[in-house]
Amino acid sequence: MKSPRVLQIGIDPAVVDFSPWPGQDADGLRARLDEAGAALRNAGFDVTVCLMPNDEAMAESTLRQFLADGTFDVVEIGSGLRTSHEYTLVFERVVNTIAAIHPGIPFCFNDSPETTLDAVRRGLAR
Repeated sequence: MKSPRVLQIGIDPAVVDFSPWPGQDADGLRARLDEAGAALRNAGFDVTVCLMPNDEAMAESTLRQFLADGTFDVVEIGSGLRTSHEYTLVFERVVNTIAAIHPGIPFCFNDSPETTLDAVRRGLAR
């Protein structure tokens, strides 16, 4: 049986301004994202991670490259990309690009890297 394919999309930790979150940094976020990816893989998912730059045109180009690699069963978009006003244009471009290329694909959303597995399971249960 083929493992469900998950496209996991988030803002690249390298472009995040961590000043509103004292004690957090890019390395810590990368470690949490890696743990989330490992949890998905350990649960039997085929995971592709796509980290977005903070530029909507570059984000679309980056995303199109990932989408050209095939189809996915669900797209998980991380809370950092969705909830920060700084990335609204990138988030819009991501959603609209996916909807245009893969209409009808389910989306799911986490609250943090630690809730990614639950979000993916919800997304696939539809």
